[in-house]
Amino acid sequence: MKKQTTFYLLAALLLGILSGCSSKLSITSDYDKEVDFTQFKTYSFYGWTKESDKIINSINRERFEKAVAEELNARGLSYVEDGGELTVSLFIQFDHKRGVNAYTDHYGSPYGYGYGYGWGWGYGYSSTHYHEYDYLVGTLVIDIFDHQQKKLIWQGVGSQTVDEKPNNREYGIKRAVRGIIAKYPVNRTK
Repeated sequence: MKKQTTFYLLAALLLGILSGCSSKLSITSDYDKEVDFTQFKTYSFYGWTKESDKIINSINRERFEKAVAEELNARGLSYVEDGGELTVSLFIQFDHKRGVNAYTDHYGSPYGYGYGYGWGWGYGYSSTHYHEYDYLVGTLVIDIFDHQQKKLIWQGVGSQTVDEKPNNREYGIKRAVRGIIAKYPVNRTK
């Protein structure tokens, strides 16, 4: 009985770890290492690429813009309507993915019969459960250009499973943007 309980606890722990990993934010970034990012004081938004405007509503666009502005402001940059030293461009895409969960249950006697306690053949059977599910992965790309040189100097990309619950979106957007811009070469000051 103790072996079965241990098996089920380990299986539940493993499923919990795997399901927790699916919503983890995956972040990559790159930047021009020859650029002194501390020289920049202002930024402007270029806006969203046309593809992004078709797949994200205006409420969430504003949430992303506000979150990006908060993070850049916390790094000593000030927003200007037009002509900032930096130009910030945002792009988002969604990909439909398919996942699979499979686990095996084993039912049987821990004793068996034959040569004493725990020896011999026991009764039991195994059953494997297989479940497919669809989920949505959102990818946000933040590009920052040196406006004067018209040159990309920093890019941050974050991908994560999209939380379908509207109540969690505002928090999720802030958390994702903060995670992506954490890779920006200038640290937060606020």
